[in-house]
Amino acid sequence: MTTWSVVFLAVIAVGTLTMALLQVGAVIYAARMARRMEVLVSSVERDLKPLIGRATVVADEASRVATLATAQVQRVDALFADVTSQIETSIAQFRTAVVSPTREGLALVSGLRAAILALRGFEQRRHRPVVDEDDALFIG
Repeated sequence: MTTWSVVFLAVIAVGTLTMALLQVGAVIYAARMARRMEVLVSSVERDLKPLIGRATVVADEASRVATLATAQVQRVDALFADVTSQIETSIAQFRTAVVSPTREGLALVSGLRAAILALRGFEQRRHRPVVDEDDALFIG
């Protein structure tokens, strides 16, 4: 073997050793990072579990409140529908009991009034003095 081959072989050996050391260092660093991440994840889980439990309770309570609110709105809607129906019934009864007889009474009064006016007009025409048409037109 020549000197150059030994030099190149030594360079290759040093390069391979350097690469191996770097890879071992990277594996150790990755293992440490994995342990730190595991500790961080467990800490986050430990801190978040009570929050998740509270959020679940709040969500359940909100769901219960929404259900109760829906039931109350349905009850109020039914109440308003019932009140509206009763008001409409009362108005219809009022019209039947008051408005219709009042109209009939007013029609009867209007008929009597027309009859009285007709009789007065008939009497006034009978007792009216005869006026000459020329006298009526005289302006003096």
